[in-house]
Amino acid sequence: MADPIPPNAILSATQISVAFGGTPLLDQGTLAILEGERVGLVGRNGCGKSTFLKIAAGVIAPDSGQITQKRGLLCGYLPQEFELENDASVHDAVLRGAAAVQALLHEYEHAPADSSRASELLERIEQLDGWTLESRAKSLLTNLHAPDPHRIVGSLSGGEKRRVALCRALIARPDLLVLDEPTNHLDTESIQWLEDFLARYQGTCLFVTHDRYFLDRVSNRIVEIANGSFFSFPGNYTDFLISQAERESISEQAEHRRQKFLKSELEWVRRAPSARRTKSVDRVERYFETAAQKPTEKTGDVELILPPAPSLGNRVISLKNVTYELDGRPLIANLTLDIPGKTRIGVVGRNGIGKSTLLRLITGEIQPTRGTVECGARTELNLIDQHRLQIDPNKTVWEEVGEGRETVRIGNEDLSLRGYLRRFLFTEDRITQNIGQLSGGERSRVLLAKILKRGGNVLLMDEPTNDLDLSTLRMLEEALVLFEGTLIVVSHDRYFLNRICTHMLAFEGDGRVVFDAGNFEDYLAHKEKKDAELRALEARYASAKKPIPEPQKVKRSAKLSYKEERELEGIESKILEAEDEVKRIEGLFESPDFYAKHGNEALILQHELEAKRLEIPVLYARWEELEQRRSGAQPA
Repeated sequence: MADPIPPNAILSATQISVAFGGTPLLDQGTLAILEGERVGLVGRNGCGKSTFLKIAAGVIAPDSGQITQKRGLLCGYLPQEFELENDASVHDAVLRGAAAVQALLHEYEHAPADSSRASELLERIEQLDGWTLESRAKSLLTNLHAPDPHRIVGSLSGGEKRRVALCRALIARPDLLVLDEPTNHLDTESIQWLEDFLARYQGTCLFVTHDRYFLDRVSNRIVEIANGSFFSFPGNYTDFLISQAERESISEQAEHRRQKFLKSELEWVRRAPSARRTKSVDRVERYFETAAQKPTEKTGDVELILPPAPSLGNRVISLKNVTYELDGRPLIANLTLDIPGKTRIGVVGRNGIGKSTLLRLITGEIQPTRGTVECGARTELNLIDQHRLQIDPNKTVWEEVGEGRETVRIGNEDLSLRGYLRRFLFTEDRITQNIGQLSGGERSRVLLAKILKRGGNVLLMDEPTNDLDLSTLRMLEEALVLFEGTLIVVSHDRYFLNRICTHMLAFEGDGRVVFDAGNFEDYLAHKEKKDAELRALEARYASAKKPIPEPQKVKRSAKLSYKEERELEGIESKILEAEDEVKRIEGLFESPDFYAKHGNEALILQHELEAKRLEIPVLYARWEELEQRRSGAQPA
């Protein structure tokens, strides 16, 4: 008998079952989502996470079982594969997410003012904060760095459309938010804003994400889907991992006791039947029942191993004075960088700032506006592109990855194709499944398996974590940490960047690219320190940025004080020092190896240059005033 539904449940699923492509995903699963909860849904790709989100959002119905919703429930839904009206403006596409609220507003405007219905409508509109739709749309588009509201949806890129779809899901402030991978194609700043938004959100949220920091900071309950059932864990993702480790420890102890029991009973069971006729039949049955039990499968118990990287030469990739302009705007300006061997470089920055462009420059797909990009003679590139290669939905996993072969070359050895695919968590039944019947995450694993088998000693990865489940992500991280070639990866997944990166390449705007040692957290710490130094510089030279004061008129008899005499004696040397400093910094910026030697100091040097340029006319004005007073002349 199913557990009773809590009275504060906003949505409940009772003994629901769903099968897809002949594969059972949910099997008599029961789950209640309570008001105000932020539930993170986890589980391996293909376990039914996205399917349950569709059920919760009312898009599809389960094959059997019952779904119960709170009366009048308003739901906002962001699916992985969404549709927007191509002929609509961004502004209109976002507002269509609040169609139910707009309908309430329309009905209220036409209802008799003294009717009970008008009173009901007003209460519901105020509950949904329906009077602020326009200001909320503007705020969402700004904070999620969505395209200009006047642009037409059909002209947008895939990432831009996804941000518009997220705005549309959020704008109505629904009772229930259902979000499938909401952080995909968002930059770090937007992800942090979304975390804060959901932390303050008064409604209920059910979501799936591969971003572990997001999952940890937003969720207050984790629900795992495994073997067709729901398993609930209070707390955030860290609490879930601790609980999972404890469960696996208990399972290991139980398995140890099982093996010990089998070992002790094995000799007796092997005796001839005549030797155990007098023994208890129950004892025999208990042995075979215990022997038939399977040990609990551990999470991530399959190891993903990349093909070993061929040896790199002394030069891997060299960029010299590289500038790339788009519509007259520099995405990359005067970048000089020698990429070291055996490093794992994370590329970060806001969307549209030039990160994917850098990978295309390295592969030679596009050419720089100025400068050169050169690869070493022994450099072998392997690109996993953000837009992904096409895979045939009508082929099986075996056919698509094998490409007519039954083995995969791993270093100097041939590995069976089945063994290779098992490393990507494909079971026997999924290996022979058509790709069109797989989940989005499973299709991502097919593509990874297909591309990574090509090998190479420099992996270029553009958003490789999108659509991967958490267990696959952990496997991929372990494989990349052990990879002995060079890795250049564009990603907004902060946990992933902290886990694998040895260096960061940060796009900070206006074509400025900073190369920094350490992982993402190290880069943020260094950037915060530089920003503090800049604020101190700005405060120091605040007076220099003010308009040059008019020299005060003084009487002919006014004489310089002792302090002013000393100031006049030293002011000329101060002017020369300031002018020399301007020349020095300008010379640094003009040098071809500026970004290689001073990339981390570029912003500070720019501020120092501006401050010195402003300081010089102030010094000249003061020098002129003091000289005129000393000579007895009336200042002009």
